[in-house]
Amino acid sequence: MAKFTFKLALIFLFVLFHAGCLLASSQSPSTPAASSQPGVTATNSSSPSSTTQSRPQTKITEYTLPPDLYRKARNRSLIRFVSTLFGFFYGLLVFWFILSRKISAKFRDWAEKVSRYRFVQALIFTPLLVITIGVLEIPLDLFDEWISKLYRISVQPWPSWFADWAKAQFLTMVIGSLLAWLLYAVIRKSPTRWWLYFWILFLPIILFIVFISPYVIEPMFNKFEPLTVKAPQLIAPLQRVTRRAGQEVAPERMFWMKASDKTISTNAYVTGLGASKRIVIWDTAIDQETPDEVVADFGHEMGHYALGHIWKGFAFLAALLFVLLYLGYRTIGWLLARSGAQWGIRGLEDWASLPALLLLLAVFSFASNAIGSTFSRFQENQADIYGLEVTHGIITDPAQACAQSFQNYGEKALVDPDPNPIQVFLFYDHPTVTSRIHLCVTYDPWSKGESPQFVK
Repeated sequence: MAKFTFKLALIFLFVLFHAGCLLASSQSPSTPAASSQPGVTATNSSSPSSTTQSRPQTKITEYTLPPDLYRKARNRSLIRFVSTLFGFFYGLLVFWFILSRKISAKFRDWAEKVSRYRFVQALIFTPLLVITIGVLEIPLDLFDEWISKLYRISVQPWPSWFADWAKAQFLTMVIGSLLAWLLYAVIRKSPTRWWLYFWILFLPIILFIVFISPYVIEPMFNKFEPLTVKAPQLIAPLQRVTRRAGQEVAPERMFWMKASDKTISTNAYVTGLGASKRIVIWDTAIDQETPDEVVADFGHEMGHYALGHIWKGFAFLAALLFVLLYLGYRTIGWLLARSGAQWGIRGLEDWASLPALLLLLAVFSFASNAIGSTFSRFQENQADIYGLEVTHGIITDPAQACAQSFQNYGEKALVDPDPNPIQVFLFYDHPTVTSRIHLCVTYDPWSKGESPQFVK
């Protein structure tokens, strides 16, 4: 139940390609902007709740839901699958509408009337385009949030939700304006190699955004405090895990995040890069889970640290971005030759061509989504295995702690025990909860005299 920096990098790649909402997710727990997971009223997060400490533990052997929750989980899964597919085609329709109505050409004309300087034009054109896309797509965002509230998955008040939406639009305007200015500066300098040069320039920008995210972006959406302040009783067992992993993580890099004002879904994740890298545990996990379950979650996050998933994810992202930009370069000329004149676009170097390029990249990104999801599921599976290994001998029963944590998450988030395989293939960036619990209760190389994969 974690996200890591690779996912955050993909989010900002999505900012460039889709110029839409900054923060989104598929099966994995939500990013800071808006939650798609359950929510309840906040509780005291200074220590695990008494109900959590004393709840009876039933041995978990597989992921199951009672009939009423099963029906809700299946219905919600179907709704999400359909809405995701519809959202993709609706997004293409939004780009086509902006182009066919010559809205982007009008925005270009306004920007050029205000100033002859390209940077100033970018600061005018891009925010106008971003807010237009955001307003046209807000019905889908509202529908997703309404469904979450209908299933009691979100308790975020509507004013708070709209505030998060506005913050996401603002961030998209700022980052998008800088990226658009850079992109078109490169296009004007090198009409045939712009895709390669922009790719080279964009990679360090991604790293910089990921680096500053824990300091600048994430606090805009959620409250963070040191774990030493909010749950000091967890520091000692967590440090035992870090020492076992040979990846010492100072308490100063362990953070508590308030999620209970938006969700009751339990979660932990890795964020940041280098000096900003940290592990975050949601207050809902601390409140709802036993200490062993929280340690099991933490072990998973240590897997992302120890197995180098952040840098491997960045390398994968770089390769994917290289291919997508090249495909965009190979097809944008054809699209503009076919329809550019009727859209009021003068050429590729024209600001008004941005929605056309975004439309193509959105198509290619959707086609490549299955590759990215498969890669992410592979890394998450590795982290699950690592978590079981690194907590072996540290907590009483790592298998049950792992399984109980996922069972609790599945019940509260209404996770489908048997999702559509196509939906999993295309959109699940984590393994299914069913397969993760199966791994928890069956992975036992020690009793078989076998060597663990990662923690020897």
